[in-house]
Amino acid sequence: MLSLKSFACILLLVLAAGITLSCGSLNPNSNNHVIQSISLSPTSADAKDYPGGKVPFVATGGYSTPPKTVTPIQANWGAASQQIWNGSIVLNPTTDVIVSTNGTAQCSANAYGTYVIGAWVAVPSSGVCNVIGGPFNETACPVLQATADLTCP
Repeated sequence: MLSLKSFACILLLVLAAGITLSCGSLNPNSNNHVIQSISLSPTSADAKDYPGGKVPFVATGGYSTPPKTVTPIQANWGAASQQIWNGSIVLNPTTDVIVSTNGTAQCSANAYGTYVIGAWVAVPSSGVCNVIGGPFNETACPVLQATADLTCP
C-alpha cells in the first residue's frame, strides 16, 4: 500500500521511461517568477457527466510574482486507485483510468468507483533540473502536486 507521497514518486518513475522533464520556465533565477503551488479543476467529476466519458482536468499554477496564477500550466499526469488500509487512505497507481498529457481522463471499461487524478510539476531549487531516467535528485528538483477525484461508472 502506498502513501500520497509514494504515489507522487511512483508516478514520476513511471514517466521516466520516455519523458524528459525540462524545468526552464520554472527556473527561480528567471525574473523571480517561481511556481509555489498547483491546483486542479474540477476538484471532482463524474465521467458519466462528460461526452464520451472524457473529463478535461486543468492545472493552475500559483506563482510568487504577477501573474500570480497561470491557467493552464504544463504538468505531468497520472491516476491512482484509493484504498483504506489500517484506517488510512492509500493510493496505488492504476491503469483503470488513462490520463492524457493534456489532463483529459477517461475510465476504462473495467473501472468502477472513485479514482484520484494527480498532476505534478518539478520545481528546481537550483538553475538546472536533472533528466528523469538519469540521476534524478528530488532535493535538487522538488515536486509540487495536486489531486482531484474522478468517479467511474
